[in-house]
Amino acid sequence: MTKSILTLITGGIAASSMFAALAIAQPAPHYTVTDLGTLGGTYSYGYGINKWGWVGGGAATVSQTGGVAQTAFLWHGGHMTNLGTLGGPSSEVGGGPNLFGELTIISETSMTDPNGEDFCGFGTHLQCLGAIWENGAMTALPTLPGGNNGQAYWVNDEGQVIGFAENGTRDSTCVTPFQVLRFEAVIWGPKGEVRELHPLKGDTVGFAFGINDKGQVAGTSGLCSNTSPGPVNPGGPHAVLWERDGSAIDLGNLGSTPNDATSVNDRGEVVGTAQSPEDGTLHTFLWTKDTGMQDLGAFPGAVVTVAPCCHTINYRGEVVGFSIDGTTFNSRALLWQGKVPKDLNDFIPAGSPWYLQWAASINDAGEIVGWGTINGEVHAFLATPK
Repeated sequence: MTKSILTLITGGIAASSMFAALAIAQPAPHYTVTDLGTLGGTYSYGYGINKWGWVGGGAATVSQTGGVAQTAFLWHGGHMTNLGTLGGPSSEVGGGPNLFGELTIISETSMTDPNGEDFCGFGTHLQCLGAIWENGAMTALPTLPGGNNGQAYWVNDEGQVIGFAENGTRDSTCVTPFQVLRFEAVIWGPKGEVRELHPLKGDTVGFAFGINDKGQVAGTSGLCSNTSPGPVNPGGPHAVLWERDGSAIDLGNLGSTPNDATSVNDRGEVVGTAQSPEDGTLHTFLWTKDTGMQDLGAFPGAVVTVAPCCHTINYRGEVVGFSIDGTTFNSRALLWQGKVPKDLNDFIPAGSPWYLQWAASINDAGEIVGWGTINGEVHAFLATPK
């Protein structure tokens, strides 16, 4: 490496650190909130956002009810596009879109799972596959040899997709209901080729939730007896960062389990969920190579305070998520100011008809997507800083 290149890199890192510190020091901005609508039904959820403000998510069509069944959508320019399914009744955007409008999809097919599994979590026990949507078409991604199911959760600007897929190993100890086969974190290349991201030594399963543009992947590793990959109640004992070459780093813990890494930004900073050994509540953590795992604290009165899957930390180090109250079990969308989680509802106009329940993704411009209630219905939102 030449001295000039090293100087540029060092200067860039210093500038990035300075900008991140300034962002943390500034008070949170106020936001305008846009209702993204539905696909004709009564509910929708926003899961991911790119630098252009395009949003991916899942929404109910006229025939879908109950809050679980949904169909993947892409929203931009004030219009929501139905992306369809792989032949089954439901799908959702796992993550994205990326810079080029590519999205990852989790979709059911029309085939009943041969082992009776419910890998998508829609309650139908149909085969579940990860897919990539680009240029108006959805393409299924391959599973690992011997496996029937997979899920895709984020796509970076290099076209790399991460998630998890079953392999052919049966395991009678799996904690996830109906799960028969083991699963591994995987990365799909731009041409759809699949590669395992092996779990930590001594572990047998894993799943991946976040990837940055450098190819670093955030996820979880464990045993089938103590690891649930989601989408319902994901969790496992070891938070993991896989480097671009596939090598795995154990990110540590706060003194207990579970420990799940959910997002990684382009500076290699990781956020996720860890259990506090003091009271058993779930907290958000921030991990950096220099500091290790740091506790970002809990919202007052909450039993759950988390930065969920899959892109909840941006380049400036801004973090979003949600909390669940320990008394009423209501959820609220959160924005972290430094190490302090704040209610995102405090930063929208007074008298707004919105109650923001869940913040799922933030881009480098500080735009946030998620879902909340408006006029008695749950809708996807886009919160734009003023």
